[in-house]
Amino acid sequence: MTGGRPQADAGPVCAGPPGAHAPGMSAPTPDVSLSVPRQWSTHSEPERGVLLAARARVVPASGFPPSLLLVPESVGEEDPDRWRAASLVALEGRLEAFALEDDDVLDLDGLRVDYLRFAHRVGGVDVLCERWQWLLDGVGVVLTGSVARDDYADYCEVFEGVAATVRFAPRAA
Repeated sequence: MTGGRPQADAGPVCAGPPGAHAPGMSAPTPDVSLSVPRQWSTHSEPERGVLLAARARVVPASGFPPSLLLVPESVGEEDPDRWRAASLVALEGRLEAFALEDDDVLDLDGLRVDYLRFAHRVGGVDVLCERWQWLLDGVGVVLTGSVARDDYADYCEVFEGVAATVRFAPRAA
């Protein structure tokens, strides 16, 4: 951290073996890489169905550790608008006090990415999440950054910086 604020100075991380299948997925997970802040701890394939988990080594005063999670998702269709709508329904159904705060469609490095910012509660903590989701050949790749609302201003640029580094290797023909 510099000046008390986390920096997006990052090192490259390859997430997940190319061609691996996530649970419940018939199509292989895309080969994806991204960069995370050097001062964060990272775990590739920390559990089945998770490509990468990263957590800030320094926990802010809120007590809620900022984190990043990269997961593949079986989508079952090619329409990104319907996937985004289904994602919102699923999030609302499983997260306590879910509230959508922002919803946008972006272009990152020539690929469509759906961006969601939403709040929910974890225990007594009001949490903000930023979620980027890519749909590639019927397979979703989801990057989610989570942080206590009180710490959001210190981490939103870090999350955006990481999302901007996501790259997908070309699929073999």
